[in-house]
Amino acid sequence: MNPNLDRLQPYPFEKLRALLDGVVPPADLKLIRLSIGEPQHPTPPFIMQALTDNLQGLANYPATIGGDPLRAAIAGWLERRFGLPKVDPATQVLPVNGSREALFAFAQAVIDASRPGAKVLSPNPFYQIYEGAALLAGAEPVFLNNLPENGFGSDFDGIPEATWRDIQLVFVCSPGNPTGRMLSQAEWARLFELSDRYGFVIAADECYSEIYFDDDAPPVGAMQAAHALGRTDFRNLVMFSSLSKRSNVPGMRSGFVAGDAKVLKAFLRYRTYHGCAMSLPIQAASVAAWNDEAHVVENRRLYREKFDRAMPIIAQHLKVQKPDAGFYLWAQTPIADTEFARRLQAAYNVTVLPGSFLARESNGVNPGAGFVRIALVAETAECVEAAERIAAFCQTL
Repeated sequence: MNPNLDRLQPYPFEKLRALLDGVVPPADLKLIRLSIGEPQHPTPPFIMQALTDNLQGLANYPATIGGDPLRAAIAGWLERRFGLPKVDPATQVLPVNGSREALFAFAQAVIDASRPGAKVLSPNPFYQIYEGAALLAGAEPVFLNNLPENGFGSDFDGIPEATWRDIQLVFVCSPGNPTGRMLSQAEWARLFELSDRYGFVIAADECYSEIYFDDDAPPVGAMQAAHALGRTDFRNLVMFSSLSKRSNVPGMRSGFVAGDAKVLKAFLRYRTYHGCAMSLPIQAASVAAWNDEAHVVENRRLYREKFDRAMPIIAQHLKVQKPDAGFYLWAQTPIADTEFARRLQAAYNVTVLPGSFLARESNGVNPGAGFVRIALVAETAECVEAAERIAAFCQTL
């Protein structure tokens, strides 16, 4: 077996199950689960209709590169959403089965483990796929702490030059999971400058980009930031997006990667062997989803309502601020995050995720320790009830 498999840590939700083992919450309180970032809003009916209308496609093998209609729909969405003048659907777009599998696979295609000291830079806290992808590609993960004293930003200048020389891939999550912070144009500019200097590829995870609160200031995408700096070829940049959060279809496993045509050509070659083509019915439903914005506007309205109603209740008792985007609250706890989560479950049957499970110790600190991630994904009434239970629990501490 691949010896690097033994280096993989349990997934955060495995750790959470172990933490809550033996907890018996009050029988009269319904479980409210705010630990996992799984959208709970209904899937738009027109997407389901497009899926069922195209079930005959199950009789055909799909192409790894995806059909022309899907790539054209994705390219058109990128142009509309990020103000890009032209995205070539033939060379700069590649459909994938959700951003999770693509993020993992991308590292396997990009990393050259034969080079001594191969490294992958990841934010910390982070989506655990980044770490696993690096390890199984034969590289060492390097963690960049996102701390409250730095506004949860990424201090790229804090990475030593000797480390930059070994970094082959940089994972960026903007808006961030779990902090909800967006990279600024200045941070993108610095990262592109470093990429030019050291030659690494940037993997920009943007799966939360369509859940935001200010219609006049939507999250800046990586390709948008690159284009604004004259990087019209998007060199060494690939962005990852998904319909899961945007369109409430996590079970469809539909997303895409876009950016540097040269990098995508190599990634397509890898994927041809990887065996991960998107089925034709899913492609048809995806075309319908990418071509419609009305349901996304309504989706954002629902999340805004939840934040407006639930966050003030929690903020009376926990240090928390509204994220730039996304559907998470990153709340600081007055006791250890693991103790907070276990005792909250035991007393009020609300599940949240300890922040320490989402981070690794780096430079002597686990930047997730002392925080919990609260996913406001349930219906509004449930989120408000959960907030009230969290407030009641905090009053007992």
